[in-house]
Amino acid sequence: PLLVGISRKTTLGDLTGREVSDRMPASVAAAVIAVTNGAAIVRAHDVRETVDALRVAQAVIEAGE
Repeated sequence: PLLVGISRKTTLGDLTGREVSDRMPASVAAAVIAVTNGAAIVRAHDVRETVDALRVAQAVIEAGE
């Protein structure tokens, strides 16, 4: 299984110009992208928000099938 751990990383700060405390939206977006591209495990600081986003993404994907 592929594990992705990008939550709040410097890369997200470089991309967004945000401080660590303001990187939650970028972290969630990165997690959704990772899972839709095959990641089986995602390390996240903002677990509730990440799970919600993944559920929404999955529902949208399934609705389009």
